[in-house]
Amino acid sequence: MSPQTGGKTGAEKGSAGKGSSDSSGKVALNLPSTIGSGSAGDPYLIGAGNGGYRALHYDLDLDYRVATNQLRATATITLVATMRLDRFSLDFDGLSVDRLTVNGARPRKFVHTGRKLVVTPLTTMEAGERFEIAVRYRGAPHPLRSIWGEVGWEELLDGVLVAGQPCGAASWFPCNDHPSNKATYRIAVSCEAPYTVVSNGTLTGKSTRSGHTRWTFEVVEPMATYLASVMIGRYRPLALAPVAAGGPAPVPVTLHFPSNLAHNVGVDFGRLGEMVSVFSAAFGPYPFPGYSVVVTDDVLEIPLEAHGLAVFGRNHVDGNHGSDRLIAHELAHQWFGNSLTAAAWRDIWLQEGFACYAEWIWGEHAGGRTAEQSAVYHRGRLEAQPQDLLVGDPGPHDMFDDRVYKRGALALHAVRRSLGDDVFFDTLRAWTRANRHGLVSTDAFVEFVSIHTGSEEIRRIIDRWIYRTALPKL
Repeated sequence: MSPQTGGKTGAEKGSAGKGSSDSSGKVALNLPSTIGSGSAGDPYLIGAGNGGYRALHYDLDLDYRVATNQLRATATITLVATMRLDRFSLDFDGLSVDRLTVNGARPRKFVHTGRKLVVTPLTTMEAGERFEIAVRYRGAPHPLRSIWGEVGWEELLDGVLVAGQPCGAASWFPCNDHPSNKATYRIAVSCEAPYTVVSNGTLTGKSTRSGHTRWTFEVVEPMATYLASVMIGRYRPLALAPVAAGGPAPVPVTLHFPSNLAHNVGVDFGRLGEMVSVFSAAFGPYPFPGYSVVVTDDVLEIPLEAHGLAVFGRNHVDGNHGSDRLIAHELAHQWFGNSLTAAAWRDIWLQEGFACYAEWIWGEHAGGRTAEQSAVYHRGRLEAQPQDLLVGDPGPHDMFDDRVYKRGALALHAVRRSLGDDVFFDTLRAWTRANRHGLVSTDAFVEFVSIHTGSEEIRRIIDRWIYRTALPKL
C-alpha cells in the first residue's frame, strides 16, 4: 500500500483539556488510583486499550470528503464501568476534538495528548454503572505508525481503505482499542455521491441529498475494534447467488470492484460461494448475515480481513484463479478471528493457523494437494528456517511471521491425525458453536478439545507445536 500522510500529529488538547506540564513539555495528569488504567495490559500493544470499563456499543456518524480527505464525525459510545472510576481514557490519535460530553454534560476536564483521550467526568462512575460519552471531532485522518508499519485510515488513489489490525482503529474513532473488548456498532458514512461505501454489518439505510450519499450499517454481533472498517471507492456491486452455509437462511455474498476489473473479478471470485459452503461444512454455520468482498483499483501488499468482509488489491485478481489461496484464507477469518477472536495477541495462531489450514482444506477440495501433502510440504520448508520462534507467544515483532501461520496449521493437522477426520471436524464445529462471537485462548482450546473428545493427546500435540521452538516430526 502507499500510505498518505496528513492531519495533525503530536499532542492535541480539547477545549477543556488543560493540564500541567513538566520540564520535558509532557502533560502530567497526576491521576488518582480510581482512574481506569490507560492500557489493556497486553505486552504486544503497549499503551493500547484501556482498563476500568468495557465499551458496549459504538454509534459512529462520519461525514467525509474524499476530494480533500476531511472528516467531521461524532462518536457516541455506551460503556459500563468495571470499577469505581473518577477518570477513564480512550484510544484516539491524529484528529481534533471539538466537543465532548459524558451523559449529556460537559466533563470536569478532558485531555487529548499522544494517543489517549483522558476524561474526568463531573461525577464518579460506580462499578456496574452504564454511561455514555459523545465525542465530536474533525481533521484529516491518516494511518498511525506502529512496529508493523502504518495502520488505520488510509487514502487510496481515489477513495479510502481502513486496515486497523492490530491497533489502527484509533486513527478514525475514539475507542477501547483491544480485541478483548468486543462491542456492537452502528456506522453511518456520508460522502460524495459517485462513491460507494462498504462497511461492516448489514446496510440498513441509504439516501442521497445535495450530491452526497449517506450509508448506514448495523453490526449486531460483538466486533473487535481492529475489525471495524470503512471502504470508499468507485465500485460496481455484483450480488452472487445466496449460499447455503449451515444456518437458517442462505448467506448473501456481494462483490464490489472497479468496472475495469469486472472480468477478472468474475473469474477469480466465481467459486466464492462454493468456498463458503465447504467451510460451513467443516467449521459450522457461517457466522454473519452476509459476506462482502472489496477489490480496490490500487495495488495492495496483502489482502485484509474485516468483520463480515475482506479487501483485495487489483494485483490479487488475474482472471486465472491465481489468488484462490488468499481468498480462502480471508474467508476463513470470518470464523477464526472475527467470530472467535483471540483475547490476547500472543494467541494469534488461533486465527492465522486456522486460516492457513483452511487454505489446505480448500486446496484439497479444489483438486490440488491434499491437506496431508500440504502438511508434509510446508513442514519440509520450515526445516530450512530458524527454529527460534515460540508460536504460542511469538512476541510483537514476530506475531505476523509466516512460521506462526504454518506451524499453527501443522499443529491442527497433527490434531486431525490423532483424532481422525470425523472427530476432528465434529470438534471444530462444536468449538465454533460454543464460542460464537466470543473470545478464545490457547488454554481454552486445549481444554475444550480434551473434554469434547476425551483425549489428552491434544495437550502433548499443542505443547510440541505451539510451546516448543524445535520443529516436531509429523
